Amino acid sequence: MRARLSWIGAIPHVVITLLMIVVIVDMLVGVFLRYVMTWVSATFDLPTIRFFWVEEVGEWSLAWLTFIGAAVGVRRGIHFAVHLVIDRFPPALRTGVLAGQCLLIVAFGLLVAWFGWQVADLNSQSFSPALVLNLWWLYLSSVVGGILIAVYGLLSLGDVLGGRGHWGGAAGGTA
Repeated sequence: MRARLSWIGAIPHVVITLLMIVVIVDMLVGVFLRYVMTWVSATFDLPTIRFFWVEEVGEWSLAWLTFIGAAVGVRRGIHFAVHLVIDRFPPALRTGVLAGQCLLIVAFGLLVAWFGWQVADLNSQSFSPALVLNLWWLYLSSVVGGILIAVYGLLSLGDVLGGRGHWGGAAGGTA
């Protein structure tokens, strides 16, 4: 059963990869349209090309990339941390501190999701100027990111208590 569901864990990584590709292509298109096509339009007295959508595509992609990427960072344990003091604690106390940290991460994720939903709902009648997309979809990124942070925080808590993975290794278990 676990093997059949293992692909679910890859979804955030695939989404992040696709969003990175979108951002890179979007920026290249933006530079091309701004510096090449505006020059061509001005030189040959052609109608100007409107490229205001480029900024919005980048902003939307970066919003989703930020929240999903933050959640993946929680799962991998790669966010900034200073272990100078905690590494000197006895293993039981270190486990307790890391478990408390994971619970705070879960609470933070739920808080982000809760307020993100309120902001998304508040802006559900507004539309972006260039793409004319409902802003609910933009602010939904914080809801999805918050839920992922909470879920990954719970998984990390299980790793701390079980002595598995990065989080369990930091608590004194086997990494």
